[in-house]
Amino acid sequence: MTAVQAAELIRDGDTVGLMGGGGGLMEATHTFEAIQARFLATQHPRNLTVMHALGIGDKKTKGMNCFAHDGMVKRVMGGHWVWSPAMQQLALNEKIEAYILPGGVSSQLMREIGAGRPGLFTHVGLGTVCDPRLGGGKMNASAKEDLAEVVQMDGREYLRYKPFPIHVAIVRASAADEDGNISFEHEAANLDAQSLALAARNSEGKVIVQVKERVPNGTLKAREVRIPAAWVDAIVVDPQQQTSYDIAFDPAFSGELTGEARAQSQAIDHANEVNASKEEFSERQAIARRAYEELFNTPKTRPVINYGVGVPDAVAKLIAARNEQHRIYQPIEPGTYGGTLMDGVLFGYPRNATAMLDAATQFDFYAGGGLDIAFLGFGEFDAQGNVNVSKLGGLTVGPGGFIDIAQNARKVVFCGTFAAKGVKLVTGKGQMQVLQQGDVQKLVKQVDQITFSGPQALVRKQEVLYLTERASFRLTPEGIELFEISPGIDMQRDVLDQMGFRPMVSKDLKLMNSEYFNQRQ
Repeated sequence: MTAVQAAELIRDGDTVGLMGGGGGLMEATHTFEAIQARFLATQHPRNLTVMHALGIGDKKTKGMNCFAHDGMVKRVMGGHWVWSPAMQQLALNEKIEAYILPGGVSSQLMREIGAGRPGLFTHVGLGTVCDPRLGGGKMNASAKEDLAEVVQMDGREYLRYKPFPIHVAIVRASAADEDGNISFEHEAANLDAQSLALAARNSEGKVIVQVKERVPNGTLKAREVRIPAAWVDAIVVDPQQQTSYDIAFDPAFSGELTGEARAQSQAIDHANEVNASKEEFSERQAIARRAYEELFNTPKTRPVINYGVGVPDAVAKLIAARNEQHRIYQPIEPGTYGGTLMDGVLFGYPRNATAMLDAATQFDFYAGGGLDIAFLGFGEFDAQGNVNVSKLGGLTVGPGGFIDIAQNARKVVFCGTFAAKGVKLVTGKGQMQVLQQGDVQKLVKQVDQITFSGPQALVRKQEVLYLTERASFRLTPEGIELFEISPGIDMQRDVLDQMGFRPMVSKDLKLMNSEYFNQRQ
């Protein structure tokens, strides 16, 4: 059917499950826009509950921005919100009930709903804002319901994320045959398409799948079919469907290149990474160089690692520029392994990935302890080692896959600048100097919201570091310890006086390697 006809399947008050990632990753843009057009013309559908695991949109008009209209939605359960400033404002102005869920929990919960089980039982989220004792996922005053409850099993605490019916699932894929079997072969990831479709199918809801093309029966191999026709209610064909908002199609993103073509593409990727590493030197590169030293400080000869957004991007680029990807295993939360990771609006897209799994399975791997090291950013951290990335400046940001990753990696390396807004630094010649301290303190007495729990990390015996351009800190049972200072930094003036708490100072305080602060390394 057409996208206009598919939009008519959504009723007022429905719970709608969406999928996608920033930059247009597996986003059913054409269908989203048809739903928006229907609402703007008729004021229907309205009062929707919308759920999505990762961030969807372009910070302007696409993705979740299509649903960010007063009256169109009443409740949003979003993993990541920053791609829709309009939806963030609706939450800030109490126009909607705003909630967050960990990205992996969202994908796994859809699978549990589809299986008819009594919710998702997991340790993920304990001690964070998703714990009902610390907020229950509620992000504004209009949100009244806890999305999870604490339960005891075998003497241990877990969270039970509560199930609910999915009335409509809107899924994006590559092709559908005449019967309605669905394949993903030209997509840059699988995301949670299968889990989402399963949840709607067994909730007696509708599964709408947007594809680029319709093919004759017999075209798709059985192993290529990721969603069977029995689960599908409507197919929307959009011949203009693209890999991303700006990229029509590139087989390197869908992992379809093999042999010589793949080798050539990888060579180009490496050359691009080397060029990117030559960008103007700044504190970002200094932090990445320091973080890199933690990469192989692990019992594993080839560790499994994950990168977050922000400064961790620079760590990924450093490894790629040094052509050392063969020394690690590199999964990311959309479900891919290996390849060259994109950043910015294309974060979540890998080029020439070596494997593509469903997101729920990837997060199973994370939750079970499969990650050796995670390099993640931070908005702020406090005296207990808690980190906040989910609510900053009063705006709902959401954790994406942050909670699932940070809570379960054996070693967590938080990478970020010491302060924000108005900071003026001079780097190079082996030193870091602060000319202006900055207006926003990021090392605070108590974080505004707990997205990572320091006390829980101690219980789980995780190794936790907090690396900045001025100093390095670690989590200990006695509190946060300052164990390293950057050359050129005055510890009292530039570090201790700029913090909201007093850290312990290591008796073996070290000077950071001056090579990290040279223009070239």
